[in-house]
Amino acid sequence: MGLITKDDDWKILFSCRINFFSYSNLFLHEVKNNKRHLNDEFDLILMALENFFDILFGWTLKLSTNPKTAGLIGILIVSFIITLLTTLVYKYFTNQEALKNLKEENKKIQERMKEHKGDVKKMAELQKEAFQKGFIEPMKHQIKPLLITLVPFLLIFSWLRLRFESTGDLIFGLGWFGIYIISSIVFSMVLRKLLKVY
Repeated sequence: MGLITKDDDWKILFSCRINFFSYSNLFLHEVKNNKRHLNDEFDLILMALENFFDILFGWTLKLSTNPKTAGLIGILIVSFIITLLTTLVYKYFTNQEALKNLKEENKKIQERMKEHKGDVKKMAELQKEAFQKGFIEPMKHQIKPLLITLVPFLLIFSWLRLRFESTGDLIFGLGWFGIYIISSIVFSMVLRKLLKVY
């Protein structure tokens, strides 16, 4: 059995480095292939979702031969449907009795604030209590429905942008996004009142 010389050390080290770079390149090549494969799968999922939303809401874009009118009617209908579904989720996935009680308590705090307008210390206490009862406590109840609606909402929103962006300004200089925001606020107020959602 021969001794390992310094030259042999360099050869072994060089060989290890060559193997390391070879394996690194092989690993990077595999990562790129997997990334490409994942991108292809992601594209297929997006295409499937687009087709799904086309089936659900695509008909709204065919309600008029005029693209602007069809876009306006379409976005209003989609906005109403999404707002209705979101309102129903909030109604059945929150403790409505607790939210109703918080609303009533907040009203009482507001009345007490009117009585103590001159008392700075008392006003500060009541404002703190009003913030707790009117904002913090209701937010705790709304986390669950928010999580339920978040992902579907983002997916639908990407479809809306894809289908309605080309319609341009629809009315009063507002595009699909402006119309959606305004109409969803109005629909939400009306539906919450009708369905008694707190």
